[in-house]
Amino acid sequence: MRALVLSDFWKLTVDEVPDPEPRPDEVLIEVVATGICGSDLHGFTGENGRRRPGQVMGHETVGRVLAVGAQVPAGTCAVGDAVTVNPVLWCGRCRQCRAGREQACPDKQVIGVTPELVSAFAERMAVPAQNVVRLPDGMPVEHGALVEPLAVGYHALVRGDCGSGDTVLVLGGGPIGQACALAALRMGAERVVVSEPAPARRDLNARLGVAVVDPTTEQDLPAAVATALDGESPTLVVDAVGSAATLATAFACAPLGATVVLVGMGAPAVELAAYEISTKERSVVGSFCYSAAEFRDTAAWAATVPESLAVLIEGRADLDGGPASFGALARGEDPSSKILIYPNGRAAAEASSGRDPDPDPAT
Repeated sequence: MRALVLSDFWKLTVDEVPDPEPRPDEVLIEVVATGICGSDLHGFTGENGRRRPGQVMGHETVGRVLAVGAQVPAGTCAVGDAVTVNPVLWCGRCRQCRAGREQACPDKQVIGVTPELVSAFAERMAVPAQNVVRLPDGMPVEHGALVEPLAVGYHALVRGDCGSGDTVLVLGGGPIGQACALAALRMGAERVVVSEPAPARRDLNARLGVAVVDPTTEQDLPAAVATALDGESPTLVVDAVGSAATLATAFACAPLGATVVLVGMGAPAVELAAYEISTKERSVVGSFCYSAAEFRDTAAWAATVPESLAVLIEGRADLDGGPASFGALARGEDPSSKILIYPNGRAAAEASSGRDPDPDPAT
């Protein structure tokens, strides 16, 4: 089969790789679409040290079932079903797994990160049946590739105990910030504002139905945030960037006793103003990934086909267009927040969903 291989940092090639050989407890999937994640871009450039030359990346994916292993429980899925895949592979036996915190499993592997796993920028992939989530008929199949980043945002808002009546500030309007904003709305937040310096991303967030502010033009950002929240201070701040600067901004905007959720991983180490936490009794909460239940819940929510999901997809390419898409995103030449790669081609994907193919497969 063909796959997008990280031949070296800053170099992707479309190569022939061995076909996956599913085990009896696995499902063989024909990949329909896989989203380019920010972590994939950092792996492509070598910035994060979590990808290795020679591997096949990709973890935000949707596909159709080609075969079901003999030991897969009945009713999990059937040949032809549209499915999304939870990329976190957990053991199921440890204390964390038993507590429903599979993302904290000490023996976990992650599709698209663990080098030995041939992942979702490929024509086919084999995955454990417990990681497959069936999607209903009538849901746009490509929306299944959005479930993974949406689950990241949902878990962050769960960690922040977001609920009805909350006013939420999200710092950073990229894909994870967008997922956090949508999760806040999904969980009943009264008002949501996103702070984002890039005009294209501000526009996209506005189309999601949230208020936006430009931090580069506001001399008094806390006041601008309060204005966007109808005179209220945020009860919850989500840092979807993860830098010393954005955490300082979070503290500047958060009132006494507020919670700040750190979900962005823009820097491996940050400097914290300790008094901003202790003397104002703020809580700083980390957020990473999602539980298996949160992933399933997010897939179920996406299956209701919220209009906002179509807004998130700003680019599409086939496998041969993958290297150019990665390069343009990494160099800042393409402002798209989310580009989907179609390993088996757009026409085949559209035909399988009963929709007419886009006449321009590169957009």
